[in-house]
Amino acid sequence: MEAFGALVIAIFVILLLLILMGVKTVPQGSEWTVERLGRYTKTLSPGLNLIVPFIDRIGAKLSMQETVLDIPSQEVITKDNATVTADGVVFFQVFDAAKAAYEVQNMHIALVNLAMTNIRNVIGSMDLDEVLSNRDQINARLLSVIDQATGPWGLKVTRIELRNIQPPANLLEAMAKQMTAERNKRADILNAEGDKQAAILRAEGSKQSAILEAEGKREAAFREAEARERLAQAEAKATQMVSEAIAGGNVSAINYFVAQKYVEAFGKLAESSNQKLILMPMETAGVLGSLAGIAELAKDAVQARTAAGGTGPQTPSPWSGQPR
Repeated sequence: MEAFGALVIAIFVILLLLILMGVKTVPQGSEWTVERLGRYTKTLSPGLNLIVPFIDRIGAKLSMQETVLDIPSQEVITKDNATVTADGVVFFQVFDAAKAAYEVQNMHIALVNLAMTNIRNVIGSMDLDEVLSNRDQINARLLSVIDQATGPWGLKVTRIELRNIQPPANLLEAMAKQMTAERNKRADILNAEGDKQAAILRAEGSKQSAILEAEGKREAAFREAEARERLAQAEAKATQMVSEAIAGGNVSAINYFVAQKYVEAFGKLAESSNQKLILMPMETAGVLGSLAGIAELAKDAVQARTAAGGTGPQTPSPWSGQPR
């Protein structure tokens, strides 16, 4: 009986060990492949799974999370024969564990080599300026080509980014000189535009000033012409009144014009800038006689108004304001 009991216990322990060997717990974010006698049979999902001990075995343990893979730097020749150094990163995810395990050997190395090859192809088909300015376009082309190539491997490439594109030192120096020249050119253009605008504004100011000056001269000429017209009208009226006085028998009125012209000529002679000495070969008595005639004419005019009654408005005589 004791031997039988020991045998039962041994069988029970063996069965327990077999069950424990067939229980597999897959962590979250991973999938395991199962091989039966060396052949793939199924994929274990996260959680508790059972396999047949000694017949089934775990083949590959794959992470289903998105993975980042570095692309080492390499020298690439562009279309215009410029050498640049480029590196990058690849983001990929396994969506089919069986294909990732059995369709490609060493998945990471294969993906790195594929990415490096396509980087050389894409950059080699572009000029240096396009490579430096169209990085997004390069990334999009690389993503399209690499994702299509890795589809049969059970991989999904989500992103690929060029991390660094480094031209050689001589090209960097030439680019720096070109950038400096471009900035100097833009500065010269801005200075020229500023000078142009300043010249335009100065011309506009001169134009407005000339217009205002011309308008002022026109207004002054108009005023001067109006003044001359009024003066001519006054002289004509004075001449008419003197003529009427002479026609009435008062000959002394003519002395008014003689004295007026005499005084004007004498004033012009005295105001001349190049005259330092003035000779007056005229008789003082003649001048006094002319002035006396003017005074007498004024007196006769006053008496004539008094005799007429002086009821209406009186017209001032042109010689009434002259000194006696």
